[in-house]
Amino acid sequence: MQYRRLGRHGLKVSEIAIGAWLTYGASVGEQKAAPIIRAAIDSGINFIDIADIYSRGEAETVVGEAIKGIPRSDLVISSKLFWPMTDNVNDRGLSRKHIMESVHKSLKRIGTDYLDMYFCHRFDPETPVDETVRAMDDLVHQGKVLYWGTSVWSAQQIEWAHHEAARYGCYGPSMEQPRYNMIDRHIEAEILPTCARLGMGLTVWSPLGQGLLTGKYNKGLPPGSRGAETEWLRGDLTEQNLQVVRQLGAVADDLGVPLSNLALAWILRRPEISCAIIGATSAEHVRENVTASELTLDGSTQERIEEILAGTNSEA
Repeated sequence: MQYRRLGRHGLKVSEIAIGAWLTYGASVGEQKAAPIIRAAIDSGINFIDIADIYSRGEAETVVGEAIKGIPRSDLVISSKLFWPMTDNVNDRGLSRKHIMESVHKSLKRIGTDYLDMYFCHRFDPETPVDETVRAMDDLVHQGKVLYWGTSVWSAQQIEWAHHEAARYGCYGPSMEQPRYNMIDRHIEAEILPTCARLGMGLTVWSPLGQGLLTGKYNKGLPPGSRGAETEWLRGDLTEQNLQVVRQLGAVADDLGVPLSNLALAWILRRPEISCAIIGATSAEHVRENVTASELTLDGSTQERIEEILAGTNSEA
């Protein structure tokens, strides 16, 4: 496993991280999750990405149980807040009240004294940006959060947060967590260069397009699969994109690697990316995916891939 800095910061994360979205506490229960997380750690993964909204807090609890006995300093643990957790009108968004109350709940569920990373899970148009920035800065000074960041924010919103942080002498966001994969390249236009200029790391999610870039949907949607149950993912499952995936499969075959590894290595070709977060549902998936950290794509292979990707619905 190779490790990269979180943007300009000193924290290092494994190039392949493991995430709990749509899995732990939901499709993967506690008894199955523990061996997967342990396999990830044994394979060199040090970054575990969670959010309070994942299975309404259950993902945080499951991960907390799975990491018991592992030295805390060996791990990089994140969580996120923004989405409504209850019907309480204040149990949502990025207000100071919600931030302060949410971090304590997440720490308790995970069973840790601090989070290495804490993400604002979306932009909150109802809360002044300076209120969010100053609350996050307080958490850093209190030692409850080491680095705070954004997730699925626009380049303009990220710039705004940094402006407010500079204005009040606060810690600004250190990382952004966007969706990024061979089919969805929208961050390349503005978000990626903005984060690079500001020294922010990018911890990208859905690097395999929720399974699309493993080739498992090439012949359709298996009943009960993530693609069949995730409405927004079905928008990517066009015949045009599937044809692209089949062509990428031929490139992977020529290299003698799984298509998933090709997709992950393609993401890691960008030095601005700190890590790619996988959502493995088995220890075997973890052990297969981590080998992508050792795969380097030469120039001719990258050119071949770019020619194929010209036929996707992505926005390069």
